[in-house]
Amino acid sequence: MTGLRSMGAVDAIWLAMDSPDNLMVIDSVMMLEGPVDWERLASVVQRRLVDRYPVFTQRVVEASTPLGMPHWENVEDFALAAHLHHVELPAPADDAAVQAFIEARMAEPLPRDRPLWDFYLVDGHEHGAVVVARFHHALADGIALAQVLLSLTDETETGDLEDAGQSPPVAASPPRHAGGLLDLPGRLTRDVASGVRSALHLFGEIPAALNPAHAIEAMTVARQTAQIADKLLLSHEPQSPVSGDPGIAKRAVWSRPRSLVDVKLVGRATGATVNDILIGAVSGAIATYVDTHGGDPEDLTTMVPVNLRDLREPLPRELGNKFALVMLPLPTGRLAPLQRLAEAKSRMDTIKHSPEAVLTFGLINAIGRTNTEIAKQAIDFFAAKAIGVTTNVAGPMTGRYLAGTRITSILGWVPGSGRHTLGVCIFSYDGVVRVGFKADAGVVTEPSGLVDAFDEEMDTLVRLAAAV
Repeated sequence: MTGLRSMGAVDAIWLAMDSPDNLMVIDSVMMLEGPVDWERLASVVQRRLVDRYPVFTQRVVEASTPLGMPHWENVEDFALAAHLHHVELPAPADDAAVQAFIEARMAEPLPRDRPLWDFYLVDGHEHGAVVVARFHHALADGIALAQVLLSLTDETETGDLEDAGQSPPVAASPPRHAGGLLDLPGRLTRDVASGVRSALHLFGEIPAALNPAHAIEAMTVARQTAQIADKLLLSHEPQSPVSGDPGIAKRAVWSRPRSLVDVKLVGRATGATVNDILIGAVSGAIATYVDTHGGDPEDLTTMVPVNLRDLREPLPRELGNKFALVMLPLPTGRLAPLQRLAEAKSRMDTIKHSPEAVLTFGLINAIGRTNTEIAKQAIDFFAAKAIGVTTNVAGPMTGRYLAGTRITSILGWVPGSGRHTLGVCIFSYDGVVRVGFKADAGVVTEPSGLVDAFDEEMDTLVRLAAAV
């Protein structure tokens, strides 16, 4: 075999976490306002994805020993046609038909004997073409893959034609505004790293410990670390109408477009960030669903990815996963909307100023260096403490074009692991935000109720903010 490249420890975790009940695949869709030229789209995908990032032409080679790591191997006979598919839905296909197409794909694993991704150009939708993208989590984390997806787009109708024939750059610069729910290279990095450095500094330099400020900071980090350990090791997820044993079938639903102007209106009235508001509304939607289906009004936990990349730097050609996970207890008890929003903000602020992300990043790396079975059991243990994963991608604030056709909407759905049954992906683009819910079909039997409850919660918050 030639062209072998070792797989990163964290990448290997997400490869090992694949199961028929919860595939480690990140799904997304771009809806466009008209048809897309097939040859033009193929050229963009070839130049900006395949030629730019080697992992899209490499397949997995499993470890030859129990303690070995998987590798990436170049596919000598790689053919774009095996990954870029052209599909025609019976016209005029509505959103329900597109939803059914996406849900059918969610049940299909990506074959291990070829690169772990697929693209579909879907024609026949009543409002224009649809592009569905599927990436395995072993390729990269969600924030990186969102940047890859957005790098296929342009600010103008002719942007893709202007760079045709040029040599692929070493790496792509991230699209502007591509961020996440929590971004460590920003304020979180400074706050957490400062505290951890101060704590470690005490063990190496006794005079530093005599500084009261250093001592207080170190004690704060120590106290937070103990609290985080309790949360990770001793907490458990209560039974509710959104918990149970997942199956193969998944549902993909999404909210209506919500103007960021309205969301920011709520922020000005309450002092909350856009993230706080959307997390509060998602919490309200889950609380309403649980109450409607006879559950107890208890807080439920979700896992939140924390970006560890500096978004000012271009992505490396090898991509890979560089993120941590933190546990966010959602305020899903019986609270009024403004009370729930205040509680969501408080809990988000606590995580932002704690060392939890740093600790879990080290834990994930350590788990990744064990053998596959141990890694899977360890991740399942922690995954069992949450109902799923919640992420937020802040995309471009202005409209973009794919192969010359304007994109009207972008949505995503996050994978789950273990017994996860409900994933949430918040995606903002061109001044609007939408929320995609990925629900286990056998457990969360009425996912449209989540969408309705989210929209109602947001409507209430906007009305209250307008009154203020």
